[in-house]
Amino acid sequence: MRSFFLTLIFGFFATLATAQDFSNLDATQREEFGAAVREYLLENPEVIMEAVAVLEQRQTQQAAMTDEALINEYYDQIFNDGYSHIDGNPDGTILMVEFMDYKCGYCKRAHPEVMELLDNNPDIKLIIKEFPILGEQSTLSSRAAIAVLINDGDEIYAAFYDALMRENGPLTEISLPLIAESIGADSAKMMETLSSPIVTQIIQSNYALAQQLQITGTPTFVMVDRFMRGYVPLAQMQQIVDEIRDGLE
Repeated sequence: MRSFFLTLIFGFFATLATAQDFSNLDATQREEFGAAVREYLLENPEVIMEAVAVLEQRQTQQAAMTDEALINEYYDQIFNDGYSHIDGNPDGTILMVEFMDYKCGYCKRAHPEVMELLDNNPDIKLIIKEFPILGEQSTLSSRAAIAVLINDGDEIYAAFYDALMRENGPLTEISLPLIAESIGADSAKMMETLSSPIVTQIIQSNYALAQQLQITGTPTFVMVDRFMRGYVPLAQMQQIVDEIRDGLE
């Protein structure tokens, strides 16, 4: 925090120096000027906090502009990749993407709230991006899920996805076929397909897109024109949905 304030004050001086020509000041005058500024800041410390608030507001606005620019640039890859599972309303006007990992505790925490959000908002189209980044079990379970999607279709995938999100035990070559069988998937075919080149290609495409979008963690949500990085409570997600809906009307 101390270094942040020093940076801020240095920036203030730099801006002031740009606006005014202090090149003709001698050493004594510069020292007097510095002392006067120091005295003012000590007597009016609220000025620093006001400057911090303005800086944070500008940074937030700049980040939002950057996010919107990224989404515009990679729009089709985000919302129309042609292979990711679609939940909610396939014709929904509020587009929402989730980059998720089955071993991510925050993804599991968010899952029932995301499902409730879909139930409460029939105009949301949710696109699931398999993004395994937390180790061997993450990768294996994502491969299995994509294999189920390829072999058994969206309905069975949705059930498998839900089961994996609710599963707190290990996700292994032993447990995954059992989970697949419990929701009606062809477990043998799943195990045959999960190492196939097309599954590898899908995961690599998601990795590449995440890198382009500067996504490094899960869950990460992309909703129409903005990112939500990390777990977001249901009430906050609903507020964002309402804001987007109002903007579309």
